[in-house]
Amino acid sequence: MARLTRLSFSGLPHHVIQRGHNGQAIFLRPADYQFMADLLLEYSRKFEVAVHGYVLLPDHFHLLLTPKAASGLPQMLQALGRRYVRYFNDAQGRTGTLWDGRYRCTVLQPERYLLPCMAYMDLNPVRAGLVAATGDYAWSSHGHYTGRLVDPLVTPHAQYWGLGNTPFAREAAYAEWVQADMGSAQHQALTDATLKGWAMGDPLFVQELQKSTPRRLTKGQPGRPSHSALPS
Repeated sequence: MARLTRLSFSGLPHHVIQRGHNGQAIFLRPADYQFMADLLLEYSRKFEVAVHGYVLLPDHFHLLLTPKAASGLPQMLQALGRRYVRYFNDAQGRTGTLWDGRYRCTVLQPERYLLPCMAYMDLNPVRAGLVAATGDYAWSSHGHYTGRLVDPLVTPHAQYWGLGNTPFAREAAYAEWVQADMGSAQHQALTDATLKGWAMGDPLFVQELQKSTPRRLTKGQPGRPSHSALPS
């Protein structure tokens, strides 16, 4: 069966996952994490892709991105992946692939799934047992949104600005949102949609998106396509 083309829509947020080949580590030293963060800043500006959130984990990373043009997202991720592999292979004296195939991606209905996706990403280091609390992890956008630091890589989405009228109110509201945790069902829904390449939104959102692409946006019933939304 032919692989589905990856989703990319201008002006909409996309959740991206890229994993190491066979679960291998892709970051071994603090310098590796920093190099990836620097590349993200460089290529997001070059290809006009807003980075709303990120988390870099030892064997994979998550990004929350909105491209100005649909072509910007795949161009950015292709350049990022190639450049980082060259760096990593040179640093480790190795050759060959680093990534577990293509990056995986879903498009999100922002008012319904953007903040849950940000929280899901922030909680990854805790669920992986890397830290006890989200604020303890250095390689994510969580610190920017909770006021611990200013991260030049991060461009807050309008959904974040809507959390409060002052920086303090937004930071407190976001920290509470993350700590509330949306639960394993939502985590699994976001993971599945991203890995399988299905759009994540309500039926009207998906129906409107479907008008602009011949590619199926949700999992169809056997033998016929479906425009129904993923369960929330």
